[in-house]
Parts: sequence; C-alpha cells; structure tokens
Amino acid sequence: MATEIRPGADLPAVPTRPTIAPTSGRVPAAAPDPAPAARTTKIEARDLNLYYGSFRAVRDVTMDIPANKITAIIGPSGCGKSTFLRAFNRMHELAQGARMEGRILLDGVDIYDRSVDAVDLRRLVGMVFQRPNPFPTMSIYENVSAGLRLGGGHKPTNLDAIVEDCLTRAALWDEVKDHLGDPGTSLSGGQQQRLCIARALAVDPEVILMDEPASALDPIATLRIEELMLELRGSYTIVIVTHNMQQASRVSDQTAFFSMGEDRAGYLVEMGQTATIFTNPREQLTEDYISGRFG
Repeated sequence: MATEIRPGADLPAVPTRPTIAPTSGRVPAAAPDPAPAARTTKIEARDLNLYYGSFRAVRDVTMDIPANKITAIIGPSGCGKSTFLRAFNRMHELAQGARMEGRILLDGVDIYDRSVDAVDLRRLVGMVFQRPNPFPTMSIYENVSAGLRLGGGHKPTNLDAIVEDCLTRAALWDEVKDHLGDPGTSLSGGQQQRLCIARALAVDPEVILMDEPASALDPIATLRIEELMLELRGSYTIVIVTHNMQQASRVSDQTAFFSMGEDRAGYLVEMGQTATIFTNPREQLTEDYISGRFG
C-alpha cells in the first residue's frame, strides 16, 4: 500500500548540516571560513597520493573544485579517477590496505583530520554510484528517508514533506507519487538512479560525487540524468567521473584529464574550462585522448 503524503504540505527547513571543524595540528591555525557558501573553491586537493598497500594508484594531484559547478574527471580506464573521487568523502579509506598522503580541504577544513567524523562528512559529501543501488528491502519512500531515519541525531517529524521535496528535485515525484510503498527495486534503471540521487539529497549535502552515474543506462535515461545534473548545479557542487566524452562536454563547467604513468599511477595531465579542454587543450596527450587516438 502506498504511503500517503498530504497534497500541499509545507516543505520543511532541511535538517541542520553537521559541521566539520577539526582541532588537531594537521590543519593550519586559521579558522575555517565562517561563510563557506561565499567561497569560489569548494574542495582543494593538495599533493594527493592514494595507495592500495604498496601500489600507488594516484600520484601527486593538486587541484581545486569550484563551488556550485560541475567538474568532470575523464581519462582512460585504470588511471585512478574513481579512487580519486572516493577520497573526497573518505570512502577510499574503507578499502583494505588503503592509505593517503597529502591533504583534501572542504571549505578550508582538512577532511582527514582525526577529529573529523567520517559519517558527518558523508552527509555533506554524498555519493551516487555507477549502478543504481536502492536498498532492496525498502520501499521508494523508505529509500529516500533512510539517511534521516537511520543516520543518528535528530529525526525530523515531517518526513513526508522532505521525501516529496527530494523526489521532486530528483525529477521523480510525478512518476512515483502514487506508488511510494512499492519496492525501490521495482523502478526502471533510470528511475532507480534518480531515486538514489533523491536519497543523497535527503540528508542535505553540499557536494554530490557521481561515479559513472549513467554508464548502465539507456540513452533516454542518460539524458534525463544529465538534465538533472544541470538543474542541481546551482545548489550543489557536483563532481562526475565519466568515460563519455560527449557527456563531459555537455554537462560540465570544467574538466580534469587524468592519465597513467609508467608506474601505473594515475596523475592529472591538465584541468581547465570544459570548452577549452575539448577545443584547445594545452597538452598533446589530452588532445590525443579526446580525439580517440588512445584510451
């Protein structure tokens, strides 16, 4: 039976975001920016090296991710793009033997500082994976509200309005509003991916990471995901890993091109405005990859 949501219910103020304000000596003495929304740079990677055991997967990457823009990361398979992306919400450290060197700053705060809670960080920096992964035992409604119901802390009393708001922002509400009690897995692949985006939005993140979010979808569903990214861009900082050159050129504001060295470690070749990267890159290697000469 579908879960009822009252038409016209007032949308709530979204629950207060967790703060990450480390206190240990790894962070510069300067206090974090008290108004992060005003920053032009949201994420800073500095001299980042990522390892799996003794293998270095990502080598010496320094880059800035602008706030409220879409940044695409492109490059051949195996060059560390997904590993790099997962470092932004500390999912990299969940892999056995994983470790990192360098720093990643979110609004000026070192996210790997000992005092930063990884759960709080992942509420601020959400992840959408390559294949849709709705919780199989939960309804559509429960999938969207899961992070609020199970994440600890204060539970909002107006979940109905939050669910409607997130499904609306994910461009899914009109398609599922009469079937909220159905399993999330009953939806099509494209709908499931938008459901996962709605689930990420429910905890009010500031950054959304997308790892090949449309690679398993048909062209029509892929276009809808791209349209959704463009609609969300003004409210969220989005970082997407994609092998689809056309997708990167259509949706992103800036593009970073990664390649792989002789040591098999991924490294940043160049980064710039998407139009420049695709029409007048600085590096011959970038031009060769975009034109299909390798990769």
